[in-house]
Amino acid sequence: MARPATGREFVEAAKERIASAKTVDALRAAQALLLPLEFGLSLEQTATIIGLSKSRTGKLRTRFQRIEIGTEQVKTKKGLRNHARMSLDEEVTFLAPFVSEAKDTGILPIPQLKAELERRVGRQVSTSTVYQLLRRHGFSKLTQHSKTDAMVTQAWERMNQKK
Repeated sequence: MARPATGREFVEAAKERIASAKTVDALRAAQALLLPLEFGLSLEQTATIIGLSKSRTGKLRTRFQRIEIGTEQVKTKKGLRNHARMSLDEEVTFLAPFVSEAKDTGILPIPQLKAELERRVGRQVSTSTVYQLLRRHGFSKLTQHSKTDAMVTQAWERMNQKK
């Protein structure tokens, strides 16, 4: 015989979470806790209803309880920057001179930005990393690659000669 479901103290929180869930994962986590306690379903039946495996359903139940207790935090996409080279604030500070210059010239030269980023982090970065950095901070509309536009290159050279 399976052991009885635990977590009766979280039933009200699960009901509130079901009503206000904004993602499928949040809804499934609340259902994983609520269905066995309110309707007496087994873990296998609960897993079938919410469309997950039995082991994943058990993990969702445990995670829901830990989040409610406060021992675990809800993960957001912004928090998943596991390989970040700089914090978001450092990125804003790094981009500030380039963005202010881009507002004057109307362009943001990717090769120069890439070279400065490589110098800053102390290793090579791909061009896509630079584009992702700009997209993350809402500056992707300012980008132009100087190799594709001779006039952009000339404008950049004129701006650098003035300094």
